[in-house]
Amino acid sequence: MKIVAKYDFNGGKIAVQEKYAIEFLQIEAAINAIDSTPYKTKESTEKTMMGKMLFSPTEINKAFKRELAKSGWRNHKVNCDYIHGEYLRGYTPAKASHVKPFRDMDFVKPNVKLGIEVQFGKYAFMVYNVCAKMTIFKIWA
Repeated sequence: MKIVAKYDFNGGKIAVQEKYAIEFLQIEAAINAIDSTPYKTKESTEKTMMGKMLFSPTEINKAFKRELAKSGWRNHKVNCDYIHGEYLRGYTPAKASHVKPFRDMDFVKPNVKLGIEVQFGKYAFMVYNVCAKMTIFKIWA
């Protein structure tokens, strides 16, 4: 893969480059090390692209996991404890007892408390990742 653009949200790119220079280089190296061509395996079922072969986000995520693990990056999951049942709306009491809500960050470098979310094309989730999830993990870190 190659980096074709970098988006700087609220000065974050510069802050990460300055404070976490080694980790920033690890991220760039992982991206550059991934050959995406074998992952063009998903056939589109969307009306406007019916039958077109697309990259498989699941497989590319696995490739990121393999590459970033070499530098000590790991998935990080935090269990949530909702005391007012907000998360459980719509569940029957029997199903609600088995629900274990959580938030997770795709990759975290624990010794420096830096996290990465890998997102492919679902821009609504990008906003959630930046505005909600990153904020939640900053508070819990």
